[in-house]
Amino acid sequence: MIELRAFAPADAVSVASWIDSLEALITWSGNTGFTWPFDARQLSAFHASDPSRRCHVAVGPDGTPVGHVLLRTEPSGRSVRLGMVLVSPAVRGRGYGEAMVEAALGEAFASPAIQRVNLGVYSHNAGAMRLYERLGFRTESVDPKATCVAGAWWASTTMSLPRDAWRSHAT
Repeated sequence: MIELRAFAPADAVSVASWIDSLEALITWSGNTGFTWPFDARQLSAFHASDPSRRCHVAVGPDGTPVGHVLLRTEPSGRSVRLGMVLVSPAVRGRGYGEAMVEAALGEAFASPAIQRVNLGVYSHNAGAMRLYERLGFRTESVDPKATCVAGAWWASTTMSLPRDAWRSHAT
């Protein structure tokens, strides 16, 4: 259904166009320091600033970008952080998000050293949380005041997927 490929600077325009509000930007990027209005220049600079981030674009059968995901090996070398998961509004609800995250997990766990994949998701993002739980992620902690948006605090949930749970889910 989808294929992951390395993010290219030319992808920035498409991905940035999927963000239509400050709230959508923060939901996607957390506290990365992006500003509203968001544009391709910010995304390109972000990706170029840290080569340890493995940024990917999911492409559909016709080669059109349909999603974005980032993987970053954590300092221990034993876990990977999954983040900045975004699906194009044009294809939401068609299974692309699940396929993209499954492909990203396959890439993360391709290294035998990786024992866990972690992520953070805002607690009000119920659809994303259901997806991650369906894929085997479990809640480890909740920070009730992770980010302040327009005067309201957003809670953030940290979730993780151990290698063994991924194996049992994948089979």
